[in-house]
Amino acid sequence: MSARTAVVLFTRDLRVHDHPALATACAAFDRVVPLYVLDPALADRSPNRTRFLHQSLAELREALRRRGGDLVVRRGDPVAETIRLAREVGAEGIGLSADVSRYARRRERRLRAECDRHRLFLRLFPGLTIVEPGALRPGGGDHYRVFSPYHRAWAVADRREELAAPRRVTLPDGVRPGRLPAPPKGESPGAAVGGESVGQRRLTRWLPTLDRYDDIHDDLAGDETSRLSPYLRFGCLSPLAVANRAGEGPFVRQLCWRDFYYQVTAAFPDISTSAYRRGATESWRYDADALAAWTEGRTGMPIVDAGIRQMRAEGWMHNRARLITAGYLTKVLGLDWRPGVAVFFRWLLDGDVANNSGNWQWVAGTGNDSRPYRSLNPVRQAERYDPDGGYVRRWVPELAPVAGKAVHQPWRLPDDVRRKLDYPPPLEVPGADPVWMR
Repeated sequence: MSARTAVVLFTRDLRVHDHPALATACAAFDRVVPLYVLDPALADRSPNRTRFLHQSLAELREALRRRGGDLVVRRGDPVAETIRLAREVGAEGIGLSADVSRYARRRERRLRAECDRHRLFLRLFPGLTIVEPGALRPGGGDHYRVFSPYHRAWAVADRREELAAPRRVTLPDGVRPGRLPAPPKGESPGAAVGGESVGQRRLTRWLPTLDRYDDIHDDLAGDETSRLSPYLRFGCLSPLAVANRAGEGPFVRQLCWRDFYYQVTAAFPDISTSAYRRGATESWRYDADALAAWTEGRTGMPIVDAGIRQMRAEGWMHNRARLITAGYLTKVLGLDWRPGVAVFFRWLLDGDVANNSGNWQWVAGTGNDSRPYRSLNPVRQAERYDPDGGYVRRWVPELAPVAGKAVHQPWRLPDDVRRKLDYPPPLEVPGADPVWMR
């Protein structure tokens, strides 16, 4: 009896532990070809993420080699390259982790059509979320629009079993592995390194702080959040495995938010470009200079500039700073949220369609928010979550000489002190009279 062969197409699931497609293929087939296709259509969108991706692919290749296999790397259209390889090795079918973005869904449809044409089977597997998009549905709807009832259903939903990494991966003879390009330089010098083992070590180091999560997760200067989001975005960590290790509590609720936006995006794939909320008013003004100042971290609002500069330096931004910077762009400057989405996509290691766009729409008042007209006062936010100004002084060194919370409102300093600071005044907003500026 001839050996049976399958191809596992990796996308945003760059790990060997708790990988349902890989585990199932290795259990059911004699030979398995792990494949990653470098798609030119996705190149150059974010030098930071490209670096993280290539680092993660290099580690995935080593993990597969330790199990007797390899990561086969190809470049080109992912559908054409996958079908070509499947035919070369005589594969019966292809395994793929299901995803929700418009790009991923189109790739899936094209791959299914080509599999049908070439008499291959295509099987989709879970793995990018804890509870799969579409598994939970409210009465009379195809997805949950409000988080709280989704969280209640999610908290009691059945979860699949966490799977061990396969002990052995056996490639067919004669498969050319292909060359994996060296990681590019990226744009953020302080960006985290990609890879499954790096993510696992970060998770292990962070878990002992979990009982203090309520006290530390909004502390900007303390910087004690998990920073696991890039590893979840690229699938270096299984979200189910993270939730299993974390147990219950407010941190796992944040993982639920991630699942929530995945099921929203599955139902509303235009989430990055169109307002989700029916009837949302979008009377945004256009101001290229204000957008440029925000993008470069020179708005004259210290807490906003600190957040943007952290993102540009590290490819990551504290979640509280994300809310403040996004709220400042949309609710204070009155600018469109979509350029903000694009800026975050360029710099953030964890930038993905569902969570980046979903959270931006929440802040802008066009998305899944029961209070769409809420506005975050940046000064009050700064004084509450960075009371001593340590976060601002770390990222806006021009203000380092300013002690205490006065650093959050440098425009109120005496004229002779203010003139010595190489820091701009706050941006002027036509027709606005912010209370914190009085």
